Amino acid sequence: MTLARRNYNQEWLPSLFNDLFDNNWMPKANVSAPAINVSETEKTFVVEVAAPGMKKEDFNIYLSDNDNLVISIEKKDETNDENKKYLRHEFTYSKFQQTLVLPDSVDREKITASVDNGILTINLEKKCIEECENKPKVIEIK
Repeated sequence: MTLARRNYNQEWLPSLFNDLFDNNWMPKANVSAPAINVSETEKTFVVEVAAPGMKKEDFNIYLSDNDNLVISIEKKDETNDENKKYLRHEFTYSKFQQTLVLPDSVDREKITASVDNGILTINLEKKCIEECENKPKVIEIK
């Protein structure tokens, strides 16, 4: 009976180890949707995208044909270590794209972006207040 119990214990440990690294037990994180913050000050809108491990080269930010702000991130892990046997390998590739509709008050010529400590920050400067205000337009009568 001791031998049977010993075999059971030897089979149990590898089984537990495999269960811990099984994809069904540990749900995947949603890598296609990083967290985004959007804030507003008197002079700017600020968009922050959580992008840990990403470099400046991994981002593509542009204005689409209809003046929407498009943020895309694509990272491929080029490391290939033949001496490693992965039990779970998920972070070799990540891709994300988000489109934001810009308000009319954003000066499209003064959009800036930077990456620091895993945070992509996009500053959307507002147009001069006078340009954005909807003042009543007086129509001249001829």
